[in-house]
Amino acid sequence: MTMPDQTGQPVPGQPPVGWIDLTIQGSHMTSNMIVPTVKLNGHQMPTQYGRNVFPVPPGRWNVDMYAQWTWKFGKASLSFDVAEGQTVPVFYAAPLTGFSKGAIGHEKQGKPGILGFVLMMVVLLLFIVGIVALGVVSG
Repeated sequence: MTMPDQTGQPVPGQPPVGWIDLTIQGSHMTSNMIVPTVKLNGHQMPTQYGRNVFPVPPGRWNVDMYAQWTWKFGKASLSFDVAEGQTVPVFYAAPLTGFSKGAIGHEKQGKPGILGFVLMMVVLLLFIVGIVALGVVSG
């Protein structure tokens, strides 16, 4: 039996193939403990943070992604054509908060939700300062 080599080449005699080179930006420490869900034309794919390469037949492809904790968030979609022998780069970045959309595109993506995250941290800091000030004044 002939096995494909490590570079993702198809087995001889197989139909033509292209590749989707998906990079899920972030890590378990910087994004979410659960790797975002990836669906290629509606089929859920096993993935990990970092680079994921999928051999696909040429044609139209839809990549749908989202992160999930207690609910789905960071939803993002991208549609594109893959030609025979072509590698299409796709980058996804989950948002910093559960209230923002994810970012997906053919180039490295910025982290969505930074403004919301900063505002939440400022409110939290003001709340803590208020409690400490109340304790000092009443103590």
